[in-house]
Amino acid sequence: MRVLWICNRCIPVVAKHLNIECGNKEGWLSGLSEKILSEKNEDLKLGVCFPLNDRPNLKEECEVTAYTFFEDCVNFEKYDDTLEGRFKEIFEDFRPDVIHIFGTEMSHTLAACRACKNPERILIGIQGLCSVCSEHYLDAIPEKITKEYTLRDFLKQDNLYNQKEKYAERGKHEIEALGIAGNVTGRTDWDRFYSQKYAPNAEYHFMNETLRSNFYEGKWDYDDCEKFSIFVSQGDYPIKGIHVLFRAFPSVLSQYPDAKIYVAGNRITGEENLKKKILIGRYGKYLKELIKSENLSEKVFFLGSLNAADMKERYLKSNVFVSSSTMENSPNSVGEAMILGVPVISSDVGGVRSILSEEEGFFYPSTDSDALAKAICEAFSINGLKKQKEMCDASAVHAQKTHNPKINYECLLEIYGKIVKK
Repeated sequence: MRVLWICNRCIPVVAKHLNIECGNKEGWLSGLSEKILSEKNEDLKLGVCFPLNDRPNLKEECEVTAYTFFEDCVNFEKYDDTLEGRFKEIFEDFRPDVIHIFGTEMSHTLAACRACKNPERILIGIQGLCSVCSEHYLDAIPEKITKEYTLRDFLKQDNLYNQKEKYAERGKHEIEALGIAGNVTGRTDWDRFYSQKYAPNAEYHFMNETLRSNFYEGKWDYDDCEKFSIFVSQGDYPIKGIHVLFRAFPSVLSQYPDAKIYVAGNRITGEENLKKKILIGRYGKYLKELIKSENLSEKVFFLGSLNAADMKERYLKSNVFVSSSTMENSPNSVGEAMILGVPVISSDVGGVRSILSEEEGFFYPSTDSDALAKAICEAFSINGLKKQKEMCDASAVHAQKTHNPKINYECLLEIYGKIVKK
């Protein structure tokens, strides 16, 4: 069985072979590819293709067959029909029995679907959905700020409102792609609903995601964490809702004055260097304004991009993990925190309730900063108590089932087998 993955980024085994960075996002690709390659299944031949703009027409053989293509990684909303020709070349060369496309967010998903002669062989994995995210992109941000420009926004013609509109345009492409594909895979009630809406003729296959391998070892211990510290895995664009957390934090500090927030991911508030400071976007400027107006300058720490080992260390050091997104499907960051036994607070959005229950963590309405502050204080109030341990143990057991590499690998092979037999 020959399976071709189409990914938004390079997977680690190929990145190592090509001596390139593969980034820390989309960790499920790392987890799943690590499991597949460790099984050494002779009946499964894996190919991978991904955007690599300095080497856009590459074919490399390592543990997988790797192909690259060019994609405009700035203007994702623009459709490039020349990609269809490149995918036809790749399909003819690799001759896949299954084409597994991870995510709908980029225009290459539509190009691959249009290029494929047999849509019944296409399997699209739902990650997030731009069409839905666009509706929530500006949630809880003052309207005045959504229309303003910084120098960076003016030069790129890309203020917050423009960004929302670009998500909506990308959503049109993903809806067309889902309408072509014969198969969709998802893991939550949320993505099942939208799959039925946008891909009514496709077969929906349930499959959970596998985490990066290092998260399956280690356990959070209250005695070892930094008390009253909050960890956020990323906050570099509005949909991640970190502005809601910043507005909630003064109320938390009134009860827990030693509390702190640590934010991983791109630093968008301009502290890295003069160029970043000059070319700050309006969302980064808004976060800076919130930090100043809420007197949080000594309470918020931007950590920059962290690798898997550093991410795990930060989870284990933290008192609470917060997922503050205004829209999500099932964030792997929640799964990573759960499997390590870290206390979890999440906005009640998308498909999060399919992976986390109220017995295992705390929920709050996504744009309600008062409710978020209350949830954080409640989580802190049970520090070291039996209730906290019971919640953390329950979430870890749940995550171990949801993200079980062996079960998810076998489920994937079963899905591939069904598609091949169609």
